[in-house]
Amino acid sequence: MQIKYWIKAFRLRTLPLALCSVGMGAILAYQYGNFQVKIFWLTIATTTFLQILSNLANDYGDARSGIDKNRKGEQRMVQSGLISHQAMLKAVFVFIFLSLFSGIWLLYEAFFRGTPQIYRFLSFLGLGLLAIVAAITYTIGKKPYGYVGLGDLAVLIFFGWVGVIGAFYLHTHQWNWLIVLPATSCGLLSVAVLNINNIRDIESDSQAGKNSIPVRLGKEKAVWYHYFLLITGVLLVVLYNLLISVPLRQYLFLLILPLLWKNAWAVRHLQGLQLDSYLKQMALTTLLFVMLFGIGIFWH
Repeated sequence: MQIKYWIKAFRLRTLPLALCSVGMGAILAYQYGNFQVKIFWLTIATTTFLQILSNLANDYGDARSGIDKNRKGEQRMVQSGLISHQAMLKAVFVFIFLSLFSGIWLLYEAFFRGTPQIYRFLSFLGLGLLAIVAAITYTIGKKPYGYVGLGDLAVLIFFGWVGVIGAFYLHTHQWNWLIVLPATSCGLLSVAVLNINNIRDIESDSQAGKNSIPVRLGKEKAVWYHYFLLITGVLLVVLYNLLISVPLRQYLFLLILPLLWKNAWAVRHLQGLQLDSYLKQMALTTLLFVMLFGIGIFWH
């Protein structure tokens, strides 16, 4: 039945990670006294559509380039022939429309409920269009940036800075340099998920000409890069808390340290398909990190 193939193509297991950034932005907005329920749900919807768009475009682009022929992870729908190229391309356009519709609705609620703020609306519309372009061109086009080692930077930008700071601003209409710290933290932990994926696929990517960071660095240096992502991701939020002098309960997120240790051990000692389950583990650990950070703030 085709529905189950489309559900697989959506790669729903990637959604928790995608929602971490807007979740963190909403938590920070609550911390600064400006949380808005409607903005929260519209950012969730828009982010979900963008992530599914990225997943579908990735499935389509990798199948066209031949990267997926020797992949070790979960089955891809176009490469396996379960969904046609034409059907997948149509789905990409559907989710471009859904992302635009949801995103424009979000920006209307943020900037036109009251005095119209056209400059801010247009600025965020530009960011939204850039996010759509980034979702598509990761694997589609003459020179997909995901094949030249720029995927990590894109994840840091969109899962970290744009996602967290953008969501915070949509709630609060305020700028605060301090939130760059938790935003970067979310971005680095999200990059760690991609890094596990790329370490797992290091051999097949190298053979196919996909120059990911692990392919460029080699396995040993990619492992140390992973350590950097995990350690720095945690330390930046510790620094944020120290700078604003929070009570001890707001360090609750440090409970994820054993999970990060387990993940770091796996990246060092396992390879290939053995790493597949640690993609999900790292994504859920990042979600838990955001939830515990939020609980520390909500807990009075």
